[in-house]
Amino acid sequence: MTADAVQRGQPVRLQKYLSRAGVASRREGERLIVEGRVSVDGKVVTELGTQVLAGRQVVCVDGEPVDLRSLRWLAIFKPAGYLTTRKDERGRPTVYSLLPASDEELFHVGRLDRLSEGLLLFTNDGETAHRLMHPSYRIARRYRAEVEGQVGPAEARRLENGVTLEDGVARAENVRIGPTQGRGRAATSVIQLTLREGRKREVRRMMEVLDLPVKRLVRLSFGPVGLGSLKPGKWRELAAEEVQALRAIVGLRGSDGDT
Repeated sequence: MTADAVQRGQPVRLQKYLSRAGVASRREGERLIVEGRVSVDGKVVTELGTQVLAGRQVVCVDGEPVDLRSLRWLAIFKPAGYLTTRKDERGRPTVYSLLPASDEELFHVGRLDRLSEGLLLFTNDGETAHRLMHPSYRIARRYRAEVEGQVGPAEARRLENGVTLEDGVARAENVRIGPTQGRGRAATSVIQLTLREGRKREVRRMMEVLDLPVKRLVRLSFGPVGLGSLKPGKWRELAAEEVQALRAIVGLRGSDGDT
């Protein structure tokens, strides 16, 4: 849904307006409202049932105007060495330096650590992004890991049966072992696996338990969206079908993410 379509429609709930503006998920928007941080036409609003007319009323969060934008979804092939953050105090490159200046206000859906590569999504669709990142939805994330050492069926079974990390047991799905080059500790093996929890550095920590140091880690897909033909450092807009598929797997439907 575009901002113009919202303006031509019926009044919209304030928390939905905040989500559509990319400020927060609807639940987070409700918290902002209850905390008295949202105003409409200069008056603080704390009632969750409040409705606003987009384009006719001025909505502010912490005194700053909040404007609607057309829904935006981007996919980027994050290269190794980039941080998944807006700014870095040490001046290291961030993924936002790879985006058009007009899209710097988008927020990233999940993250990849500095050394990892692959698919990273950006959007201003707050509600859908919030659900995609919530562990309860168990969104599938597919990875390709190049590791030191020889890997076979035994390691695949261990990954699928689960390995114990400091924050609990982690299990992989659809583990596939690729070709191995070399022998012994000098060998390099390829493992493809799917995870659904999105824990911090989960793939790397699982490989550490198996004594398989990771040489390269690439995220191949996030839910129904894949890297496709993207090259490192490049981005593309998601197709309408991809956006609809993302919403569908978290129980949303329609062009504006309604349930």
